[in-house]
Amino acid sequence: MIIARSPLRITLGGGGTDLPSYYEQREGFLISAAIDKYVYITLHKTFEKEILLKYSKFEKVNTVDEIQHPIIREALKMLEINETNLEICSMADIPAGTGLGSSSTFTTALLRALHSMQGNIVSTRTLAEEACEIEMNRLKQPIGKQDQYIAAYGGITCMNFHKDGYVWVDPLNISKETLYNLEDNLILFFTGFSRSAGSILKEQDDKSKNKDSDMIKNLDFVKDLGYQSKAAFERGDLDTFADIMNVHWEHKKKRSGGMSNPQIDEWYEYAMKNGAMGGKMIGAGGGGFLLFYTKEKVRLRDAMKNTGMTEVRFRFEPEGAKVL
Repeated sequence: MIIARSPLRITLGGGGTDLPSYYEQREGFLISAAIDKYVYITLHKTFEKEILLKYSKFEKVNTVDEIQHPIIREALKMLEINETNLEICSMADIPAGTGLGSSSTFTTALLRALHSMQGNIVSTRTLAEEACEIEMNRLKQPIGKQDQYIAAYGGITCMNFHKDGYVWVDPLNISKETLYNLEDNLILFFTGFSRSAGSILKEQDDKSKNKDSDMIKNLDFVKDLGYQSKAAFERGDLDTFADIMNVHWEHKKKRSGGMSNPQIDEWYEYAMKNGAMGGKMIGAGGGGFLLFYTKEKVRLRDAMKNTGMTEVRFRFEPEGAKVL
């Protein structure tokens, strides 16, 4: 049996500039952080000639072409795996559709496991590029490249998205003291809303492709905030980062009417009145997780218990996709 895992992520700056519709025109930049919440894939060679798939659904098929799960089907096709005595199972620490990059994390873990089964040694970059090929090119998902790369690389990583599609990956230059303070003071709450990022990202993608001036200006501004966040981290100025989070969230909401809702806005304001210094919705928006920076953790946690939201405690994960 082969067991592989990839980490989920939070975005710390520049989110949304990793879509081709933007970076092919303007180039993109963001900072992404892997966290110690994972998607796991297990592969097992079975005795009977059939393919068993266990995820949120159960599939038993005889050929790869019959597989309904699009990522599994395309991954097997891309790697030219036609075996019919195979069982693939997935498990996750966090539900899908919550803004932590679960789809791409699933893809990278699956690819890592399949390569291990074949005896292939592939680089981290190759793994990320293959995940992008499946999701963006073969399945035509209106998504960016952040999630595949951070799931493959791990750590707190700066990504520059070039016009030709090349992604320059560089670890954030952050001191250990600043890293530990950041990790200690970020608090993550699940709103209880799950959603598909596709519809919100498609709206952004379509507007960027059509060179909508408001969308382009918005993403230009958010990219600049990403650079400002990087500078703040490098000089250990987390108070400035907290301020940037708030500015980022206000501009992020302008991209789509589905980015927030009255309940999310109410929770956000409540957190800001009870010790949060900065915050934003993680992922495409519309649901999932709210992330706050605070120096008053006890006060904020006590206050947020009244909202009914669930806190998910986390640490940063220095490693990317790997076989366990």
